[in-house]
Amino acid sequence: MAIIISVPRLGWSMDEGMFTQWLKAAGEYVQKGDMLFVLEGDKAAQEIESFDEGVLCIPPDAPQPGDVVEVGQTLGFLLEKNESPPASVKTPAAQAAEQCGTSTVASAAASGTVSSAVEAAASVRENTGLSSASSSGASSAGAGSVTGPRSTLPRDAAPARSSPRARRRASELGIDWTRLAGTGRDGRVRTEDVERAAAEKSHAGSNTAPAVQTLRRTIAERLSQSHREVVPVTLTTSVDATKLVEFRHSCRNFGVQVIPSYQDMLVRLCARLLPQHRGLNARWSDGRVQTMQEINIGIAVDTEHGLMVPVIHHADQLSVEAISAKSAELVESARARRLDLSQLQGGTFTISNLGAFGIDAFTPVVNLPECAILGIGRIARAPVVRDEQLAIGHQLTLSLTFDHRVLDGAPAARFLQDLSRQIESGQ
Repeated sequence: MAIIISVPRLGWSMDEGMFTQWLKAAGEYVQKGDMLFVLEGDKAAQEIESFDEGVLCIPPDAPQPGDVVEVGQTLGFLLEKNESPPASVKTPAAQAAEQCGTSTVASAAASGTVSSAVEAAASVRENTGLSSASSSGASSAGAGSVTGPRSTLPRDAAPARSSPRARRRASELGIDWTRLAGTGRDGRVRTEDVERAAAEKSHAGSNTAPAVQTLRRTIAERLSQSHREVVPVTLTTSVDATKLVEFRHSCRNFGVQVIPSYQDMLVRLCARLLPQHRGLNARWSDGRVQTMQEINIGIAVDTEHGLMVPVIHHADQLSVEAISAKSAELVESARARRLDLSQLQGGTFTISNLGAFGIDAFTPVVNLPECAILGIGRIARAPVVRDEQLAIGHQLTLSLTFDHRVLDGAPAARFLQDLSRQIESGQ
């Protein structure tokens, strides 16, 4: 009997993603544990592992690379040898699985996937008043389906359905999503439908803007959440970074294999200081301050797909050489879209560097659920005072944004003061 390959949920808030590519060819035999296809979720593209085996069948109407797909949607089938291939992804078996919200295939992200039971519960919590139906044979491909809200439509009319993200977006744009014709499965209203309706409402008769990519929408939502929840304060100071410049030059002169960047050095200095300034290694959670024990520093990476923040875990336990090597690995993976969820989660403090663009100072946005982010400006030659003498040095501007709900200005200023001293002393 054909085993359905369906779209897994890569995170509890995920409703849809982008199908990127098959990693196996149609007609090829798939073993348990083989990586089957690539799916782009909210944060990164991930290779999806098969929990079953069989001959891969990709019907002509299966989603194509670049298509937006919904959690639980059928992508293809695994068949027994000599089994007749289904002609469509809408076979009766697939339709039945979609209607009950489950799939008979066990596909999951290679790493970083949240368990389906937790995801289903989170979806129900997010949509108060909705019900969840699950199957005992469900896997991480989608253990529960969430029905649409009750409506006042006549009994012979199908109730309007939408994804939770589409409802949130409709609320932000002032759109009544229940009146929209959805383009999703079974007429489900998707985020693209809401945004298209908003564009038409604002520019009647004009062409609509192209759909926003999944990652861009995620960045926008996270920044909007930070703007709504955080009480941001930014402290700015300039520091003589001559010792950092000299240290980097010495690495070149002595033939060090991995030459650390200025950002790597600052990651190391911050990691050493944060255990003494726990207020900056904390978050606001359920009306109280939660101090984090691990020192995990995120580094903002500019990619052609958008801003990503991979995390250097246990940075306080790493040398500057190890931090440099890890940072290079994460930057390369981010730009190649090879990061998994474990490399994007668990951050407790973030560093953002715009010095390469000639920026001196800026106001970085707090990366929730963290409470602080350090902005690094350019290092420029400038007059500095040393031992009451005027000299030419290398000046660096630091911008620290913190959540005033979590800590006050004085503790944040002391951290910036201590960091400045470390930079000037070259320790």
